[in-house]
Amino acid sequence: MNNNGKGYKAFTVFNYIFMCLVILVMLYPMLYVVLASFSTSSELIKHMGPLWYPLKPTGASYLMVFKNPMIFTGYVNTIIIVLSGVLLNMTMTALTAYVLSRKRLALRKFFTLFIVITMYFGGGMVPVYLTVKQLGLDNSLLALIIPTAMSAYNMIIMRTAMQSIPESLIESACIDGAKQIQVLIKIVLPLVMPTIAVLILYYAVGHWNSWFNAMLYLRDRAKFPLQLVLREILITNDTNLMSGDTAAQDSYAIAETVQYAVIVVATMPILAIYPFLQKYFVKGVMVGAVKE
Repeated sequence: MNNNGKGYKAFTVFNYIFMCLVILVMLYPMLYVVLASFSTSSELIKHMGPLWYPLKPTGASYLMVFKNPMIFTGYVNTIIIVLSGVLLNMTMTALTAYVLSRKRLALRKFFTLFIVITMYFGGGMVPVYLTVKQLGLDNSLLALIIPTAMSAYNMIIMRTAMQSIPESLIESACIDGAKQIQVLIKIVLPLVMPTIAVLILYYAVGHWNSWFNAMLYLRDRAKFPLQLVLREILITNDTNLMSGDTAAQDSYAIAETVQYAVIVVATMPILAIYPFLQKYFVKGVMVGAVKE
């Protein structure tokens, strides 16, 4: 194709316009939420059509959100769940994937099939709830961490990445006297770091956005994660969840924008972390050498 031809230039211009429209369609909902959160509630209710700037800008909704003790408690609980959950998830995923990636493992296909079956068949919500309750995890943050210790799908992704490592590299390490755990930690994991970063993001986002299990297992409001607090504010539109020292009429006046402010507050941490992991989505790393 002639890069200087009129057809190529027209095609390039069309691509740029089309991609800009796609970006606008994808980003506008987020932009709307942010602008609405900084708008005056009464003006926002009267406004019709797209929103391109804050209507009588104010930070009252954010002040109301951060005065709410449930928001802070939800943040703390969610951070505990995410950190503990991701640590357990990655430990279980890496250990299982490494074992199943070794071709010399006896009954390797059987164990793999046994795990894959869980992707398609499960006991259902009631048996899982009864199991969690009988284990004494009911009304505990552990009920949100232990039952989701490993994803079979993510384990298969990790196993596939580990299988791409040359077997001769691992054999060389074993000949030099390295134990299997040393091979995993010092050789295998560094070589699949892009996959690890992606799975950390998958697990973290899953824990951060989870609310249904919390609604099933938790009764103590002091243990509610952020997303369950957010659900109560958005779905029930319960302005009583806001700080008690705010007058009722003031709470009602900014209840509309409070919902948007809560969405922004709950979403920002994930958006802030993603740029640091994004490079691993487009970069493949294979470091190491085969010992002669």
